[in-house]
Amino acid sequence: MTMEACSVSPTIFFTIFSIIVSVFIAFSNAQTVPAIYIFGDSLLDVGNNNYLTISVAKANFPHNGIDFPTKKPTGRFCNGKNSADFLAEKVGLPTSPPYLSLVSKSNKQKGSFEAGVSFASGGAGIFNGTDDEYRQSLPLTKQIGYYSQVCEELRQQLGAQAAQDHLSKSLHVVLIGSNDVFGYLDSSSTQKQYTPDQYVDLMLSTLKQHLKRIHSLGARKFVILGTGPVGCCPARRDDKTGECNEVGNSISAKYSDGLKSMMQQLKPALGINYSFFETYGIFRNIVQNPSTYGFNETKAACCGLGFLNAKAPCIPVSSYCSNRRNHMFWDFYHPTEATHKILVEHLFEGSTYTVPMNVKNLVSL
Repeated sequence: MTMEACSVSPTIFFTIFSIIVSVFIAFSNAQTVPAIYIFGDSLLDVGNNNYLTISVAKANFPHNGIDFPTKKPTGRFCNGKNSADFLAEKVGLPTSPPYLSLVSKSNKQKGSFEAGVSFASGGAGIFNGTDDEYRQSLPLTKQIGYYSQVCEELRQQLGAQAAQDHLSKSLHVVLIGSNDVFGYLDSSSTQKQYTPDQYVDLMLSTLKQHLKRIHSLGARKFVILGTGPVGCCPARRDDKTGECNEVGNSISAKYSDGLKSMMQQLKPALGINYSFFETYGIFRNIVQNPSTYGFNETKAACCGLGFLNAKAPCIPVSSYCSNRRNHMFWDFYHPTEATHKILVEHLFEGSTYTVPMNVKNLVSL
């Protein structure tokens, strides 16, 4: 056989090469999970509270959303995208829409629950009473009740086995607990009733039952995020010194450590897989080493009024910083888009803050 007979023309070679590259790109961009179902508070809310008519825990007004692609407020407590958006992008899915938007009477083109749903609600907590100050939110109990209805509708649409297969492959994201910690700090009666350790134990035991309920409905893959150092939020810092409230931080740290241990126990007990994110640890690191993450302001909020811009929420009359990228906090309680992006990068790709596996590995199981 001659050398000429074995050779391949440049045209054929590049055609084959182009096909291989196209297949690789298609595979890389393929959806790695069928859907994301989200439970949580304002850190993940993408607009549920917009549909709660008497709630004052809303962000559907300027200057919120100033850096969102539409440049308009969406109900996210942020200047732009939040962690729910960035996580969806990582797995090749659109952001899970607010549950209340899908069932709203004003929505004439209702979306499919099969594409994922967010139940997260500003002011929500593990306990039902955390929204007393805000008058209305969707506490975790109610969020799971809505999830139960979603699961039933999926069974009717897809059939029992197909629905179970869909749910078992989907991610179930849970980030909750900050409002419960705030509730303890702000209630003298609760402090008289429980020591900090007793209160944390109650938070964990209550959440454990909630997670078991979500599992019983079909969830098998969980993304669990601990609470951050809540005492370092601009609104919770000392009015004179600007230092973090270490009492709040201590309770949050105990809860997060307990949640990490609880998930280790639930994995064999329920037969689940999960990624746990040590939000407290990375937040503390950002506060202590801001320049490493591209920040030069970790105490003051970008948008607000008064000392540290922490005496009022981000409302239309508030002033706001020109460079949101170098601020850790957007308003008196919530991170900037830049902070959310950093958190999800560590959560998805993996770091010392993500155990026992990162989300990238979780979705491949």
